[in-house]
Amino acid sequence: MQQHSLLAAVDLGSNSFRLQIARVEDDQLYMLDGLREAVRLAAGLTEDKRLDQAAQQRALSCLQKFGERLRGLPREVVRAVGTNSLRVAKNAPEFLLQAEAALGFPIEVIAGREEARLIYMGVAHGLPQTESKRLVMDIGGGSTEFIIGSGLQPHKLESLYMGCVSFSVRYFPDGKINKSNLKQAELAARNEVQTIVSGFSKGHWDVALGSSGSARVLCDILVQNGYSDGGITREGLEQLRAQLLKAGDVNKLEIQGLRPDRTPVLPGGFAIMYAAFCELGIERMQPALGALREGVLYDLLGRFHHNDMREVTVQQFMRRYHVDARQASRVGHLANLLAKQFLEGNISEDQSHLLTWAANLHELGISVAHSGYHKHTAYILANADMPGFSKKEQSHLSLLSLAHRGGLDKLRGLLNTPEQLAQAMALRIAALIYRNRSDVALPPIQAQFNGTKFQLGLAYDWLAQNPLTEAALADESKQWKSLGVSIQVVEG
Repeated sequence: MQQHSLLAAVDLGSNSFRLQIARVEDDQLYMLDGLREAVRLAAGLTEDKRLDQAAQQRALSCLQKFGERLRGLPREVVRAVGTNSLRVAKNAPEFLLQAEAALGFPIEVIAGREEARLIYMGVAHGLPQTESKRLVMDIGGGSTEFIIGSGLQPHKLESLYMGCVSFSVRYFPDGKINKSNLKQAELAARNEVQTIVSGFSKGHWDVALGSSGSARVLCDILVQNGYSDGGITREGLEQLRAQLLKAGDVNKLEIQGLRPDRTPVLPGGFAIMYAAFCELGIERMQPALGALREGVLYDLLGRFHHNDMREVTVQQFMRRYHVDARQASRVGHLANLLAKQFLEGNISEDQSHLLTWAANLHELGISVAHSGYHKHTAYILANADMPGFSKKEQSHLSLLSLAHRGGLDKLRGLLNTPEQLAQAMALRIAALIYRNRSDVALPPIQAQFNGTKFQLGLAYDWLAQNPLTEAALADESKQWKSLGVSIQVVEG
């Protein structure tokens, strides 16, 4: 993969959108430029989980500014990720089309545990490499991530559906704070945290770290007002709690360290932090410099340095589900050969990787049941936690695995682009040809694709020697006609 001197990460958080640009020197990153805008995306989620127009417009306006700063950068050096609000919004697909147009780059929506992994990567790269176990807590606008790890390696990852924006909107909509609504917010947060107490409570880690805005602003408030001698402490939070109740309104809170842009989300962030301290037995937490955007940058850097987390995940899945690696390799090699010919070489490195990974994983459902195993595979790939992969990438892997065998009615309306159709056809034919699971001596293959017409050129004598494959290809041709796709096998 080509090396680049600049990398950029865009974090579409539920509270703020952030852009970070870094210079690459060997295997190190040096941060050059950063932009941040409080978009409050989570505040625009309606009761039926749809982003309202005001939130969409705030987001698009911000992304247009980011797009201007990123203009001219190659597509492969920019990675934009969306988090909780875009995970839960029902109209996210429609909004993302506009968002990508405004930014000028693709946007990936990542799962909660993938967000947690990237957060830990961003935090860990900014710390000395020790073997001590760290608890990292990141309060976002719509979700809160908890990670336990050591060095650069995360060991436990969780994402809980609570955030400083969503809790502030739900429990403190007008900024008013009283004993009742503060207690409700704290109890709601404690109920969420209780689900992870067994694996994340004190005794499982040596030091606690807080990343992102809520942790940093709480630390600033406690230290600057003399509530703490360093970091966030349980005693300091108790004193701040008393101050919040005394003020009665976050907008009337006169306290050092509170920035105006953080004022509206302080009550929700406080309730979540206080609940975590109570439930997990935290006594002191230090703020961490790194966060999601730094993690995205280091993950992107790893892809250029042949340390792609997605490849690690695929290999782990192959071992976990006892995949026949030799068969996967045969199918993957032929599928890529066919796809490149179908698309006349216009297949990107990322598309080629995804096709290879789909081939590596297409039989993992056999470990569940051989009957309909492609459906089991598709379900696992669509729903499993797959570190390094975005939800869109997982959906693509799932679609290819579903398409590689069986009836074609299940694919109606799913293969919507020439690239998807070509890749699905390539994987399907490769799996068909290697159905006997041995190293078949293949003749030269000439493959062509034009819209909805596929052509395969195979030697006549080879087809005569492989009548089962010849019959299977003839049956394929009949099946695809029902989808308006033709396959012509030309004997040479």
